Amino acid sequence: MTETDKAGGLLAQIPKGEGKGLPPVHLWNPDFCGDIDMRIARDGTWYYLGTPIGRKPMVRLFSTIIRRDGDDYFLITPVEKVGIKVDDAPFVAVSVVAEGEGEQQRLRFLTNVEDEVEAGAEHPIRVVLDPATQEPSPYVHVRSNLEALIGRNVFYQLVELAVPREIDGQTWLGIWSGGEFFPIGPQS
Repeated sequence: MTETDKAGGLLAQIPKGEGKGLPPVHLWNPDFCGDIDMRIARDGTWYYLGTPIGRKPMVRLFSTIIRRDGDDYFLITPVEKVGIKVDDAPFVAVSVVAEGEGEQQRLRFLTNVEDEVEAGAEHPIRVVLDPATQEPSPYVHVRSNLEALIGRNVFYQLVELAVPREIDGQTWLGIWSGGEFFPIGPQS
């Protein structure tokens, strides 16, 4: 079976929904069928056999059946589980809308695959600093144990919304959403 046959067969196995949400991949435990040559780049571009997947509806469809088990990512159907590579996070937050202000502020993110999440207790924001460069990599939880890397332009919008708050004797800049405060960096 060729790589192209594997991807086409995987698509055929995705249950047809009635617009009622995402497939229950967390409930499916099919046999592992090996890895396929599919990769999600840090910028959110999906590649198959080294070529970008240009059809956005196909990327959206694949994005609904992705699951992370430990550090590994898989595309899952009720009868098949294939491994894929993810350079950083499987999604990228490409826009944010802020409503309200202060502790009442709500931040709604849209990802490159059209998932919408509101940051809060169920969808926390976290920032990882590169130990060598101190460059931030911000993320928002999307679903299960899947995150979206917050795009640079979106992160700059969050920085504009940041307010100082004392945490354990140190002043942090952070953002409020859904009644939660998310530190994004120490105040210098």
